[in-house]
Amino acid sequence: MRSLFSTFLYLLFSVSAIAQTGHIMQGAGSVNMSMGGAATAQPLDISGALQWNPAAISTFDGTIISFDIGLFSSSPTLFSTVPEFDSMGMPTGNFFSGVTEDDRGLSPMPALAVVWGKEGSKHTFGASAFGISGFGVTFPESMTNPINAPQSMGGFGRIESDYILLQIGFTWAYELSDNFSIGLEPTFNYATLELMPNPTANPGASGYPSTDKATATGFGGQIGLFYDSKTGFKAGLSYKSTQSFSKFKFDNTYLDASTGTNEFNMDYPAIYSIGLGYSKSDFDIALDYRLVDYENTDGFSTTGWTPTASVSGFGWQNISIVSAGVQYKGINKLPLRVGYTYSSNPINDDVAFFNIPATAIIKNAFQLGLTYEFNDRLNLNAVYHHGDSGGKTSGQILNPGFIPNFPPYGAIPGSNVSYEMTTDLFMIGFNYTFKRKEVKNNDL
Repeated sequence: MRSLFSTFLYLLFSVSAIAQTGHIMQGAGSVNMSMGGAATAQPLDISGALQWNPAAISTFDGTIISFDIGLFSSSPTLFSTVPEFDSMGMPTGNFFSGVTEDDRGLSPMPALAVVWGKEGSKHTFGASAFGISGFGVTFPESMTNPINAPQSMGGFGRIESDYILLQIGFTWAYELSDNFSIGLEPTFNYATLELMPNPTANPGASGYPSTDKATATGFGGQIGLFYDSKTGFKAGLSYKSTQSFSKFKFDNTYLDASTGTNEFNMDYPAIYSIGLGYSKSDFDIALDYRLVDYENTDGFSTTGWTPTASVSGFGWQNISIVSAGVQYKGINKLPLRVGYTYSSNPINDDVAFFNIPATAIIKNAFQLGLTYEFNDRLNLNAVYHHGDSGGKTSGQILNPGFIPNFPPYGAIPGSNVSYEMTTDLFMIGFNYTFKRKEVKNNDL
């Protein structure tokens, strides 16, 4: 029987977190989000350190708990155009175009982290539960937009997706010297995926089916190095491995009430991070660069149609992410933060059509945050985020029946599908220090 704690954890984190950089959340918790997600070499809080560099938790003294909850809204817009044909199949020169707004609403976004260490020891330990990834859209069926027109009219009908990834990590950091630390973190993952219609299934006479919500479990790990010069300059490196998942198993229902099943494998990509930090007087500065390896990740590395006209994968390219943040501590009990995140787009024009269910691609994200220090133990944190896609992701509408004349994916001449979006988030949280460690001596 599931324990009370695991039931609570499942309910708490079974929510939609709409990703910012590819399908990856740009940060964890209010403080890290407000720094643009930069924390590989500037661990201002335990959530950011646990997410991006396990070695960096060695900088924290005592037993600390952090909890954050936010409300996230996204506003994707779906555009499409198709040429019109006469009864002989010849183009008339006219086009049918439409626009659909997403009506998904607000999504909660939680983050929970704990760090502790033994007095006089060079060891520091941590545990975390983060919603690190997700995407989701809800485009209602439309009579005026060809891409989500009813399937009987050649569209997809209602387009809805919901992907959530909860990651639980257990972290150990060890101080190799006064300046260097190493950290290790095994990670355990739980994911859910729902698609309507389900393009990973074989289409039937009535089109693609809808599905139930499928689940998968996965595992991986992270290793990091952290250097603190003790003069203000800091540096960090980390590698988060591919999170290998079991297959999602879908129970499909077609419009004619027939049923079927299919499986789809979607792993979480490896992430390479390098960071620099500098602290002096009233300022903390952080800069991170990340490479996300989608091109070697199941579910993202392949694309196109299978021989049975299902979709083989998303076909994403590797992306680069730059995160930067500044914290100003010159106001008593009120540190202020500003952050920026840039992400390249993993979706090229050729595969835009395959990625309609995963439109959450944000190019530029801006954050403002603050902390109110009640005392030396309790802090209240808050952040506001706004992101935009920096223009449309656009490509032609694809049909496997057109492949012989328009390889490799069967692009319909004169057609177009595109999407863009903005995102907004308000998050609050707290961190509390139960007990401070004494200065570390030689390992016991």
